[in-house]
Amino acid sequence: VWLNLRGEDALVPDAPGATPADAATLARGAYLARAGNCAGCHTARGGAEWAGGRPIATPFGTVFSANLTPDPASGLGGWQPAHFWRALHHGRSKDGRLLVPACPYPSFTQVTRADADDLFAYLRSRPAVPQPQPAAALRWPYGTQPALAVWRAAFFSAGSFEPRADRPADWNRGAYLVRGLGHCAACHAERNAWGASVDPLALGGGLMPVQHWWAPSLASAQEGGVAGWPLDDVVTLLKTGVLRSAAVPHASTLGPMADVVYRSTQHLSDADLRAMAVYLQDLPQRAVPEPTAPGRPDPAVAEAGARLYEQHCASCHGKQGEGAAGAYPPLAGHRAVTMASPANLVRVVVGGGFPPGTAGHPRPFGMPPFGPVLSDVELAALLSYLRSAWGHTAEPVSALDVLQLR
Repeated sequence: VWLNLRGEDALVPDAPGATPADAATLARGAYLARAGNCAGCHTARGGAEWAGGRPIATPFGTVFSANLTPDPASGLGGWQPAHFWRALHHGRSKDGRLLVPACPYPSFTQVTRADADDLFAYLRSRPAVPQPQPAAALRWPYGTQPALAVWRAAFFSAGSFEPRADRPADWNRGAYLVRGLGHCAACHAERNAWGASVDPLALGGGLMPVQHWWAPSLASAQEGGVAGWPLDDVVTLLKTGVLRSAAVPHASTLGPMADVVYRSTQHLSDADLRAMAVYLQDLPQRAVPEPTAPGRPDPAVAEAGARLYEQHCASCHGKQGEGAAGAYPPLAGHRAVTMASPANLVRVVVGGGFPPGTAGHPRPFGMPPFGPVLSDVELAALLSYLRSAWGHTAEPVSALDVLQLR
């Protein structure tokens, strides 16, 4: 029992007869829900918004998101603000059971009580939808309460955001959003074998299990770092999902990050986006180790890849990988092509690449999927060519890599 309640104060119920939330509170709560991209997990495909039931695959099995509508039987109808605060701050449900950390409460613990209350008020204002949460399908013992208590004791400590006096207000606001509601560490932090963040503040990136996307390091210019970008360019990318500027000829968000921009960051205020950019640019940088020897595919593989590029890619991306201004990105010198992990390159070529449609860029160009057209051997040859052409020295891609990352 002590292990399960480590660090928690007794729950203090809220006073009965609380004043109904006013319009300003609900507006703040709606904004916070956007900042946290809560609907992204808590709305099943084709289902009612906020009613949960979306399957979330993890290396340990599948969990299903909870119903956040005010339905009294299956949602938050019987909850008090204190229950909701405890769920965010301690990862514990209304009935006292520990939540599976697929819910990013290790980040949400940073959220202030005031923001948690406003978010809860907004969720309570949504239409009630009766939809019970499906039971998790986790391998034993990962979903058991003793196992979750041990995980929590080993890898989680409840906390709160503490502004730094030696940093300006926009840095502190950005840190609060990135570390807390934005839960960027849920994807961009390195993880250990138990699924816990090695250092949630480092945002060193890593492979997103099951999804097979690589969350690039936000602390490395070779991956997803933005320390050397103009600040306005970072804001533009978070707001529109694409970027073309004098300093950054082409950048775009794809895969899971495209969904984050579509559902969340495009709706944030310019001040908050700027604050996030200030914080992200101040992350301590670290270089990704260079390969000990330049990657060179077998000459026959490179020749086959060059033929495939000419046949399928050059009409959009250019014979020398130069791209087409305003439409198709250059591949020559593009860091997504040469990252140590080829995961994102495989995912984009196999499944297509589609930036989000946003208010600032409503009609983005997309790329069709080549997975149904090319075999794993052909895809490996094409990708190996991309990673070795135009001065690139990244490691080749094997057919087994493609098969595993599909």
